Amino acid sequence: MIPFDDSRLTAMGLLAEVYTGISAKTHESFATAGLSEIDFETLIRLARSPGRRLRMSDLAAQTSLSTSGMTRVVDRLEREGLAMRQACATDRRASYAVLTEAGADRLSGILPRHLIDIDTWFTGLLSSEQLSIFLDTLRIIRDAVRPCATAGAETESVPSSHG
Repeated sequence: MIPFDDSRLTAMGLLAEVYTGISAKTHESFATAGLSEIDFETLIRLARSPGRRLRMSDLAAQTSLSTSGMTRVVDRLEREGLAMRQACATDRRASYAVLTEAGADRLSGILPRHLIDIDTWFTGLLSSEQLSIFLDTLRIIRDAVRPCATAGAETESVPSSHG
């Protein structure tokens, strides 16, 4: 029989408690800016992507949403003028979600407070060495459990002119 105090159970419990706690601490910032957590996640992923755009399928793969769920999020963001769709020039079936200037402005408005929240409740609690190790550890786990989490985020390679 596995003991109830197994460290694996402790690790999962702590991870869930930390995520829930940080989400609760940042909720007010998002609400004040008129965004949900998934709205913010979508906009920040677009902002941090090449050309401030991602294929809809890649955006869904990067989040916890299905393709239809992401379509609903982008529809809402589009109605608010924060994102728009752009047809893919090479594939009629695909489209991009693109961050608009209004979306970038909304992010710029919330980021100072969000970064203070992150520093107060998360990264500022760790030394730079602890943070570096923690980020490396999170990437190892993320890459194992969500291998598509960075889909479409790679920068396009530019052919070298040096042959």
